[in-house]
Amino acid sequence: MAAKLSVGPILFHWPVDQWLDFYRKMADEADVDRVYLGEVVCSKRAPFYEKHYLEVAERLQRAGKDVVLSTLSEVSVRHDRNCISGICAVEDYPVEANDVSALLALRGRAHTLGPFLNVYNEGTLHLLALRGASHVCLQPELSAPVITQLTEQAHQLNMSVEVQVFGRVSLALSARCYHARKFGRTKDNCQYACEADPNGLDIHTLDQQPFLAVNGIQTLSYGCLNLLDELPQLQAQGVDYVRLSPQQCDMVQVAQIFRQRLQGKGTTSRKSQEKMHKIWPDVPFINGFYHGQPGQNWQQGR
Repeated sequence: MAAKLSVGPILFHWPVDQWLDFYRKMADEADVDRVYLGEVVCSKRAPFYEKHYLEVAERLQRAGKDVVLSTLSEVSVRHDRNCISGICAVEDYPVEANDVSALLALRGRAHTLGPFLNVYNEGTLHLLALRGASHVCLQPELSAPVITQLTEQAHQLNMSVEVQVFGRVSLALSARCYHARKFGRTKDNCQYACEADPNGLDIHTLDQQPFLAVNGIQTLSYGCLNLLDELPQLQAQGVDYVRLSPQQCDMVQVAQIFRQRLQGKGTTSRKSQEKMHKIWPDVPFINGFYHGQPGQNWQQGR
């Protein structure tokens, strides 16, 4: 059976009309099975979107999509805790925990583990399963052998497994806001500077080589993860879901290309990758972590 296709939560601060339009397209045009919804990076952004969560979730459900609400990935002030407790209090939809603080609120209730939680070994997976976790999205820096090992353990625990296959890779979170610092502002008075970079702000080395990207408090890869050619192996490893992380590009077409590959249909690998490059030509593709190499590397599929 083919793995299911999911769309992770939007990591960036998009204008509300663009945010809403994205989810309309996911509901009406994208061939995906599951959509994650929620602010995971900065609680200051949440008020722009949270009033629309239930409306968007209902529309996605009517379109046949499963909906999961995602929590924040970092807690530093009371408002962050309130955002997490508010999401965890919603009982109509499953919740993805992206910070350990969410696990207390979800205790005794089936939930999913997001990629911001550190699950690197079978012991951690077993402990979290005992606390009610029924699904895990593994960290994108894991190599193929580790994914196989954790997937086998997860299935023994009756958990399903998800792996990110597209989008910039989240590498670290900070207590400081990089976007605010760029403009000489404090985090509390950032004036939502991150909105100017809908795919993240590219960071270059001193000799002007592209290196990373930042998104508020988040550090991301400069390149875009692309495991299109690795989908047959991921399915052979037993991975249940593959995740597309939203970028401001034609995500409907991205979903279509990944769906075709999951089903063994469509064009050759080379032609599929050519289509992918046209969708987001501004950044290189990367897949090094999966192959046990530096994450920024790219290993061409066959």
